[in-house]
Amino acid sequence: MVELPDELANRPTRKPGQEPTARLTLEAYERLKAELNEFMTTGRETIALRLKVAREHGDLRENAEYDTAKNDQGLMESKIRKLQHLLRDPDIVETPADADAVGPGMLVTVRPLDDDDPEDETYLLAEHAEEKAPGARTVTITSPFGSALMGAATGEEVVYEAPGGNFRYVVVGFAPLSS
Repeated sequence: MVELPDELANRPTRKPGQEPTARLTLEAYERLKAELNEFMTTGRETIALRLKVAREHGDLRENAEYDTAKNDQGLMESKIRKLQHLLRDPDIVETPADADAVGPGMLVTVRPLDDDDPEDETYLLAEHAEEKAPGARTVTITSPFGSALMGAATGEEVVYEAPGGNFRYVVVGFAPLSS
């Protein structure tokens, strides 16, 4: 069982029918919490300084630096709201220790079958796009590729349909994401 931080361990129980705001590993929760803190402190201060400097350049109607800073501020505030929502009441899930088939929280190595010179690619199969692993791209279980990988075994061929056509891969191997 994962030991939860105090803010999660002491939260009120959910009402019947209330869904968690996200399903995250403890590592993802802590990383996102640090990212949120960074945005709300240093990020906001940096944007405020950029806006102040841009305002000093004069007429705001034709000030590209000001427009860019305002756009960046809007994107950052949107990211802050998204992170606040994710971190409000998440389910903290454990990375699977061992499995016979691919599932959430696993690093999956695949080889494209339709490439002339295929190179192995590693993906983190995650329940949420905010999950990350060093050296791996994140694919969610709800994406076409992630859905195709769910339940696959080593050596098994997976096919998924995307706007560019059907893509075929063979599962080279998989392992739990280690903490």
